[in-house]
Amino acid sequence: MKLKRLKIAEQIIIISLIGVLVPSVISWFIINNVSQHSIRQELGYSAQTLARIIENNIFSIMNSDQHRLEEIIIAIKHLPNEYQQNLFIKDVLINSDIFKDIEIIRPSEHTDFDKTEKITYDSTAEKLWIIDKIHDDKYIKAEINTKLIKDNILNNLEEEKNRRIYVVDKKGKLIFSHNYDEEDFMKSKKQLPVNLVNNIATRFEEIKNQPRVYLKMNDVGLIIIVNTSEELTESTINKARLKILAAFLAAAAVTIFLTLLYSYYLYLNIRQLFKGIISVSRGNYKRPITPLKNIFTPREIIFLAEEFNSMIDEINASYKKLKQKNKELKLLDSFRSNLVDTVSHELRTPLTSIRGYTSRLLRKDIKIDDETKHKSLLIIKQQSERLSRMIEDLLVIPDIEGAKLNINFGRVNLLNIIEASIYSVKNIETREIENTISEDFPDIYADKDRLEQIMINLLGNADKYGYPDTPIKIDAKCRNNKAIIKVINHSDYIEKEVLSTLFDKFIRLDDKTTRTTRGTGLGLYIVKGLVEAMNGKVHLKSTKKNIFTASIILPLYDENMEKDYNES
Repeated sequence: MKLKRLKIAEQIIIISLIGVLVPSVISWFIINNVSQHSIRQELGYSAQTLARIIENNIFSIMNSDQHRLEEIIIAIKHLPNEYQQNLFIKDVLINSDIFKDIEIIRPSEHTDFDKTEKITYDSTAEKLWIIDKIHDDKYIKAEINTKLIKDNILNNLEEEKNRRIYVVDKKGKLIFSHNYDEEDFMKSKKQLPVNLVNNIATRFEEIKNQPRVYLKMNDVGLIIIVNTSEELTESTINKARLKILAAFLAAAAVTIFLTLLYSYYLYLNIRQLFKGIISVSRGNYKRPITPLKNIFTPREIIFLAEEFNSMIDEINASYKKLKQKNKELKLLDSFRSNLVDTVSHELRTPLTSIRGYTSRLLRKDIKIDDETKHKSLLIIKQQSERLSRMIEDLLVIPDIEGAKLNINFGRVNLLNIIEASIYSVKNIETREIENTISEDFPDIYADKDRLEQIMINLLGNADKYGYPDTPIKIDAKCRNNKAIIKVINHSDYIEKEVLSTLFDKFIRLDDKTTRTTRGTGLGLYIVKGLVEAMNGKVHLKSTKKNIFTASIILPLYDENMEKDYNES
């Protein structure tokens, strides 16, 4: 079975999860164990410290009682007889909260009396005595108020609510306790070592996180036991463990969230790159990459996007140039085809006429009168001029396209140009010409020959495409130092979309198969090129009233203009 390859975002998420969760779990176990060990040690140290505090409190109370007893002994030594001594002791008991009973004893009268023990606790009677020597044969024995001792010690343990404290004698008899628990107390006694260390707070424990401490007070024969309860363990170790776990979970959640967010934005940017590449592969070079720019966007993505956009810009520019070249090639091919078509349709007719009439004139087998000769020569002349104009039109096209027209600016009389142009247009004398240009119309600053060529083409078009038996009107006026020359004829209405194409090469209103007029289709193209070369403009207008107007705008003559032209 073939494994499915994961996407980049999916791989990043999986690797990030592994990279976050595995170290986090391992770190949690390590830190948790270290924390647990530290807290366990701290609990042990605090239990030992508490045991020492209790020891110091007991010693402090016992020493205070011992000093008080020594003061009583000094006073007794100064009393003359036993009667007065007993009266003094009664007086002390009445005024003292420390001692419950005081008696003077002789060792010879008590066989069980141990002179070496200064402090004795009777677990059967639950009484604590302090014994001190008056002189060799007489001792004083004082019963201590154990309740007062308990109250003084326990008052200092109010803050230790989660500690269980037991004070026992050598035989394990409980003297007093704090937070007493029967089961815990019995376990603690059983777990005490056989040989106890004197006057040192020592740990002994069975449960790992509940350290126990004993302290044997050798001088007074008491043992202090300090236990750690489950509640204290719960409030320290377990809570610390939960806090650490919560901290790690929060850190892991934030890390995973940031990783997912980073992966999401990275995926979106990579997807943009993929879309751009796919668009280029499908031939769309106009779709740039727009990455999401924020703190999660790597510099490499921005760099790739910029380089990719720069690349497709260059490709698009090259593609446009290529399309333009292809268009130019198509136009060139169309020009070639149209040129061949023009030569075959337009140049053949005048050549045929010239050839036919020339052959007729050269024949010796027939006699031709002078009038026929004159008419034949006139036709040959007209067809030669027509042929010359068509060749001139063809030759001027490369100059227009290459902006290499040789324009000889000068002062031109418009009326003379109009008259010469009318004379040069074939058969136009059969149509009524309305020339409304006044004889005092200002001169124009233009090229005389080029302007005549322009007017011949405009008048020729008006004659060819105008309705028969309708006049052609020529008008001119001045506006803003410009001459506006109009050639107006009556013809079919031409749509605006078609009108804008009449300035293109080889464009005719009739196609190849239905053409009814003669011409190369270059007239208006040449007009536009020549007018613009002389710093002018040309406009075409067709109305639904069947009126067609061709307007050219050229600058009026000014001596300063000619001076500037000559200097340049």
